Amino acid sequence: MEEEELEFSNSSSEKRYFPESLDSSDGEEEGVLACEDLELNPFDGLPYSSRYYKLLKEREDLPIWKEKYSFMENLLQNQIVIISGDAKCGKSSQVPQWCAEYCLSIHYQHGGVICTQVHKQTAVQLALRVADEMDVNIGHEVGYVIPFENCCTSETILRYCTDDMLQREMMSNPFLGSYGVIILDDVHERSIATDVLLGLLKDVLLARPELKLIINSSPHLISKLSSYYGNVPLIEVKNKHPVEVVYLSGAQKDPFESILHLIFEIHHSGEKGDIVVFLACEQDIEKAYEIVYQEGSNLNPDLGELVVVPLYPKEKCTLFKPTDDTEKRCQVYQRRVVLTTSSGESLIWSNSVKFVIDVGIERRKVYNPRIRANSLVMQPISQSQAEIRKQILGSSSSGKLFCLYTEEFASKDMRPLKPAEMQEANLTSMVLFMKRIDIAGLGHCDFMNRPAPESLMQALEDLDYLAALDNDGNLSEFGIIMSEFPLDPQLSKSILASCEFDCVDEMLTIAAMVTAPNCFSHLPHGTEEAALTCWKTFLHPEGDHFTLINIYKAYQDTTQNSTSEHCVEKWCHDYFLNCSALRMADAIRAELLEIIKRIELPYAEPAFGSRENTLNIKKALLSGYFMQIARDVDGSGNYLMLTHKQVAQLHPLSSYSVTRKMPEWVLFHKFSISENNYIRITSEISPELFMQLAPQYYFSNLPSSESKDILQQVMDHLSPISTMNKEQTVCEKCPETTEQRCAIQ
Repeated sequence: MEEEELEFSNSSSEKRYFPESLDSSDGEEEGVLACEDLELNPFDGLPYSSRYYKLLKEREDLPIWKEKYSFMENLLQNQIVIISGDAKCGKSSQVPQWCAEYCLSIHYQHGGVICTQVHKQTAVQLALRVADEMDVNIGHEVGYVIPFENCCTSETILRYCTDDMLQREMMSNPFLGSYGVIILDDVHERSIATDVLLGLLKDVLLARPELKLIINSSPHLISKLSSYYGNVPLIEVKNKHPVEVVYLSGAQKDPFESILHLIFEIHHSGEKGDIVVFLACEQDIEKAYEIVYQEGSNLNPDLGELVVVPLYPKEKCTLFKPTDDTEKRCQVYQRRVVLTTSSGESLIWSNSVKFVIDVGIERRKVYNPRIRANSLVMQPISQSQAEIRKQILGSSSSGKLFCLYTEEFASKDMRPLKPAEMQEANLTSMVLFMKRIDIAGLGHCDFMNRPAPESLMQALEDLDYLAALDNDGNLSEFGIIMSEFPLDPQLSKSILASCEFDCVDEMLTIAAMVTAPNCFSHLPHGTEEAALTCWKTFLHPEGDHFTLINIYKAYQDTTQNSTSEHCVEKWCHDYFLNCSALRMADAIRAELLEIIKRIELPYAEPAFGSRENTLNIKKALLSGYFMQIARDVDGSGNYLMLTHKQVAQLHPLSSYSVTRKMPEWVLFHKFSISENNYIRITSEISPELFMQLAPQYYFSNLPSSESKDILQQVMDHLSPISTMNKEQTVCEKCPETTEQRCAIQ
């Protein structure tokens, strides 16, 4: 790599690196620069605003700022740099800006900067904050890319994105030639996409010696990262603040009573500061919200207002950050109580948090490949997670952490590190991606933690059933088309099948609605009956997938006929629907439609409501979800899975539960083994339709059961002609072949 001459400064004032074109003093530029003592922003050529200097002072107070000179020297001399820092040390906002300065200094000859985040909310908020700090426009010099939303242009210098979006970009740009610096942030979260990127980028770095890789992580994972990447520079950021830790033995017996007692004790003490409560699951958030909200309304108003903020990280919600309305908070004191779960650890940005209450357990989804279902299991959090929760108080001059567990529990029952998602999740989507990348020669990935062989085999088997693989185990042309959709492979298969069955419009709506967050609002206590009355207006007799189409169509009609966004929000509120989830579904559907048009798949005119269309939608759904079928074994709503011996019930909000009509055979979208064992988003199917569309070799591999015997009898009665038609129904995008694996089954 050729020598690059950069000027560094270790002073407290910021030093930027200007390309020659901006540093020259010839011609017209000389007159402009000499006119006033205005310092120009090298990224847009405009004078800095007064706000820039105000934010610069705040940036200089961040713990990471002391390491700027060291970081820039290491960036210049090395291809990989690892940064170890606690939460709130500033590494996620400052390091990308320094990398942008580096790219600017070499005239972007190797590309711009991209910084990955695990959570889409974090990516958006960091982009907004950094654009403000750099004094540039969001969406131009600085932007973000998250699923189904792109706020960037071809001129964007620094972009934040979710890790899965950078992973998807590798399908069309395997060596990521648009970027000179790649930053993997919050690697300690151990998401599947981040682990895949860590492995694939090893090969990319070998192919592109000019590319720089920065890895940001909490201190707990540093030793593992160092051994994984070898002897690379490490920058450690110290961020020590006094935090008082209080362990409460006996609190685990009744955590809700302990939480309630602590919240009101803190509030009565008069000590200022917001409270964050880490609970085990989202159901606990709802339960705690009801309790704290009701009890808080009876408090003495002289103590100030207690504002309860439920933070559901999986929804597209605003991060919990400081309020701008400081004057109001001074006049009438408000103490905010934030209720969240483990996945909300990186979403707490407010410096006003002075108290953290930690239950020490979480409900995790652990995928069981043998039965193709998630189990929801209660487990202790890891020691690294406990430390991150403590660090939320790190920017406070003092803070207090209440642990609803003992020190012995923390040392003996908590694992040192958070488990990698790759070792606990369904890997079908990841394997489809890896098969696609293999086309570019990057398929042999060196994972930091190798996934279980059983999970990999199940993923390959499912892709084979879905006709995504050819006879050699490589990605088929059909599988390549499936990988174009940013969806679960089963859903991608259903969309492609809908092209054959002339119901693409309806299938895109279903795909968007099941991919977006839940469209039904979280219900305050006492509103359940009113909400159910409203929701009944959308029910469809054919099942929940059709009900979702009704809801989306009603939302679309309201949007088109409303004069303002406020009217749409009011309509959603009146019908107890989640407006942001429906907006997200609209955006998802638009992108899916764009993909359909780009790869020139057939698109029939919508015909929702006709009998033929209803049958075709079920055919398309079955083509992707034939592995998710259940049968009511006793006529009372006890559904036995076709693939294993788990019994489940319909979700209470299912159209069948509301109308009390229990179909014998159903196709379902979700199932998790938990205390309730609900199957969610269900629609009735017939055994005849199943046998016509499910692959024969999948059916033959099913375990013996009464349900399989019934299906065998159905198959015996099917005419040879229908069987022949099934084998000869071939996807138009696949090469002409009589192989059953390339059929739309």
